[in-house]
Amino acid sequence: MTDHNTEQYYRDRAGEYEAIYYRDDPVRQGELAAEAERLRKLAKGRRVLEFACGTGYWTRFISETAVSITAVDLAAEMLAIARRKLYGCPVEFVEADLNHYPATPQAFDLVALGFWFSHHQRENYDRLFRALRTPLARGGTIWVIDNNPPDGDPRTDHTRFDTLGNNYKYRYLNDGRRYEILKNYFTESDLRDILEPHFRILRLTYGRHYWSVELSEKNA
Repeated sequence: MTDHNTEQYYRDRAGEYEAIYYRDDPVRQGELAAEAERLRKLAKGRRVLEFACGTGYWTRFISETAVSITAVDLAAEMLAIARRKLYGCPVEFVEADLNHYPATPQAFDLVALGFWFSHHQRENYDRLFRALRTPLARGGTIWVIDNNPPDGDPRTDHTRFDTLGNNYKYRYLNDGRRYEILKNYFTESDLRDILEPHFRILRLTYGRHYWSVELSEKNA
């Protein structure tokens, strides 16, 4: 399930979304470049399912080495931008909520999720994890990336917490429109506590600005 304010924010933000990747911050740029290189290696020769593909920023890196990509996003506004880009392998774009995407079981070698985990309600993680596991082929990998808290403390940068512990904060568009969106932050320990009961953690990188993980099935 998607928080509707968050969904509307990303629909309205589509045209200015990718500016976040080009901030003049050497540490941020270094972390993104390192992750792009990891993703190229993970995607090499693989069939990839990318959830929350947005404007296709990570899709481009995946396409440099992948065999094929199915790229899913719930926002037609984001997909319209992604479809205008050039890719290095066949890409099928699908407008759908990842929680309801009818993925064929074990059809993909790599399942990728960029910058959506933090927008997912904590009480619905089981549904999200099922959506990530179902399409994953035996021996496949799940890759996830998201933001760290701006000041290093996941309890700050918020307007409120709901009764289930979800964090909400204000985000603004360039024209001044304000949205209260769901945005959860995690320490490295939080991530391990959430993920380890469900997956085998192959790698967890916790940088200054971003964290990312590579996961596999528990019995892989």
